[in-house]
Amino acid sequence: MRTDLAEGRAPVFFIVKVAFAATVGGLALWYFSKLARPGGERRVRLGAAALPFAVIMLPAALNLALAPPAHWHGMITGDMWLECLLSVPVIARVPFATLMWMVRRVGAPTDLVLTGAMVGLAAGAVSALGYALHCMDDSIPFIALWHGGTIALCSLAGALLGPQLLRW
Repeated sequence: MRTDLAEGRAPVFFIVKVAFAATVGGLALWYFSKLARPGGERRVRLGAAALPFAVIMLPAALNLALAPPAHWHGMITGDMWLECLLSVPVIARVPFATLMWMVRRVGAPTDLVLTGAMVGLAAGAVSALGYALHCMDDSIPFIALWHGGTIALCSLAGALLGPQLLRW
């Protein structure tokens, strides 16, 4: 647990991390609820799922553009990039397994790749929410790349595993 959440700008960055992950997770769960039923993929337009990633990338790019190039490395990698890269997917295993079990139990998706991707996206977002309580790196470029990237990585894993795990 972060010990500095009441100091300086830490609460602001914590709120950004939580808002980003919660928005991604909420959209993924909404799409997931549609995709879990036969024919649900016909009622889904995936553009909104990319919106939080685009929204976080704009201020990240602006932050980098306004900062001296000598600071870019620290803003992008921080001190915990490797921990973030490893932790978010590892933590995501439990919500991923839970959502996969749930859709196999009560759902009947017909687009297994897309449904798996949304399961992975939701699981990655839940994991990033939990990891935000620990992550001490506070820069918008770090959040965009490492939190956003690991959530996207979980979605890719879900897309790859969906056809095997969701097959009827």
